[in-house]
Amino acid sequence: MWELFNPDIYAYVKDEKIWFDPQSGEKLSRCPFLEIEKPRYPTSPTRYTCGIYLDRPDDCRQYPSLISEMIADECEMIETVDLNHPKRAQDALNTLMRDSR
Repeated sequence: MWELFNPDIYAYVKDEKIWFDPQSGEKLSRCPFLEIEKPRYPTSPTRYTCGIYLDRPDDCRQYPSLISEMIADECEMIETVDLNHPKRAQDALNTLMRDSR
């Protein structure tokens, strides 16, 4: 669908795999659409957002389901507070992902 309707996203696809540099063809180390959210306050922790949320791949729609998966995969979205309070983080993740699962 990206090839037809979202060529800007499809540019990062190579051999049916995602997140390759459109210029060099090299595999990227992270999603090119992961954006740093503008902080509310100067002391706010860094937060990320998805630049293609409505058009994100199915893997992203289903992932993550567990904080432990995020930790094991070194997910960019995990925050220090989540590491320090994994139960609370899992509850928040369950609420956040309720409509995506």
